[in-house]
Amino acid sequence: MSNERDAGDHGPMKLFTTMFSSLQEKFHRDRSDRDSTLPRPIAPALVVTSAQNQSHLFFEYLVVVSLRKKRGEGTYEPQITYQFPKLANMRRSQREEEEKSLKAILLFCFPEGVNWAPLTEYASETFSFVLTEVDGSRRNGYCRRLLPSGKGARPPEAYCIISQVACFGLFSKIFDEVEKRRQISMAMIYPFMQSLREAPFPAPGNTVKIKSFIPESGTEVISLTRPLDSWLEHVDFRTLFRCLTDEEVLRVFASTVLERRIIFMADELSTLSQVLHAVAALLYPFTWQHTFISIVPSVLIDVVMAPTPYLLGVQKNKLDDVIDQSDMLIVDLTEGAENTFITCIGDESTILPEKLQEELLQALCCRKDNSTSEELNKVVSEAFLSFFVKTVGHFPSHVKRRSGGQPGVFQINSFCKASEPKASRQFVKRFIQTQMFDLFIQEVERQPTQEGFFHQKIAEYQQSKKKEKAKRGWFPSTHQYLAQKPIVMQ
Repeated sequence: MSNERDAGDHGPMKLFTTMFSSLQEKFHRDRSDRDSTLPRPIAPALVVTSAQNQSHLFFEYLVVVSLRKKRGEGTYEPQITYQFPKLANMRRSQREEEEKSLKAILLFCFPEGVNWAPLTEYASETFSFVLTEVDGSRRNGYCRRLLPSGKGARPPEAYCIISQVACFGLFSKIFDEVEKRRQISMAMIYPFMQSLREAPFPAPGNTVKIKSFIPESGTEVISLTRPLDSWLEHVDFRTLFRCLTDEEVLRVFASTVLERRIIFMADELSTLSQVLHAVAALLYPFTWQHTFISIVPSVLIDVVMAPTPYLLGVQKNKLDDVIDQSDMLIVDLTEGAENTFITCIGDESTILPEKLQEELLQALCCRKDNSTSEELNKVVSEAFLSFFVKTVGHFPSHVKRRSGGQPGVFQINSFCKASEPKASRQFVKRFIQTQMFDLFIQEVERQPTQEGFFHQKIAEYQQSKKKEKAKRGWFPSTHQYLAQKPIVMQ
């Protein structure tokens, strides 16, 4: 970031500058601290605020952001024209922190900058972004932009909800209700949002009902249902597979797995946010640990120069600002794009083991053109989850458990040697050096018992392998049998 920008009154710029400085320090620290006999990065824990900590709240606040024309200038600047709840109702320390966040929200609601012109037609669009604080904690921003009611040409306005909860579909429905009430009166938004704020956030698969009064319609009951698969509730894979072919998705996935610098480019904000969240979801049960900005505001475009891994969404009109960057993957999501990969390293198609690539493509072919979002999510998520089960799903057998409640120790050398088939070992050796794998295995070392969907799929896969070998008349040797059992050190 330039000193000129840092010196100005740019709270969000300072926040991002600090964040990237810390990322650079972490990057160099990870490289220097890596033990050659134990090739995995030593990663600091990230403080990520969980939705469970505030499970009683659907959201933190709602703001309406309008574009106001600057006096004597032909440019517009975003301003908050409505907020619920009001900052005045917060404690002073909390209010100061929220004021900083609100400045960043203005940037994300209108990332294009100040050059707007009044419009008579504007297609409503819904997108999301993530607010990353200096300590690494994250909050989700949901935004809907539309043309406000009125006559003649006018600039669009944006509704933005900030929440600890990641559930895009649920908040899209909430926006429908907010928009409906806004058309009647701004005053109609308050009672609905108050009822929503007081309602308990539902568990996966459950429904919460909100009562809301609308003049001439009476009391309405709005049902909000949370998806059963909570780890997919922020994801819709349809946009990803509409913009990219299956083979192209695999090349993007391969680059993401190795934690490279990746930029996605599109004209629509909704396309950028949906694709980036979908790509991040392909990593389950692992989590992207580096910079993630689904929509990069114009004033923050310098972030593309960061040397550390990132997933960035950049609008297509900023292509000239990113094209001169090297050692990265730039993906053009524009329909009919001449070259999907504007810039690439060149090895993306050979990172994943060839046999597993073929299996992934076969699994993705099972999806139907008319499938629902939930059906598509199931096919896609299970295909990529199966990839991780087959490549690294044998990790539980290579964690030495110690007595006295002490953390276990991951045996990296034996883990790599046990990878099957042998053709996948080169990929595994590269993958275990990523931060996402390192933090995952640190959690495994701390937890003596492992539960969850991933571990369930591992057990099912191992059981199917045993049955298959039994049919062939195969019996394990003593050495092979012991290798399948977790080791306990006294």
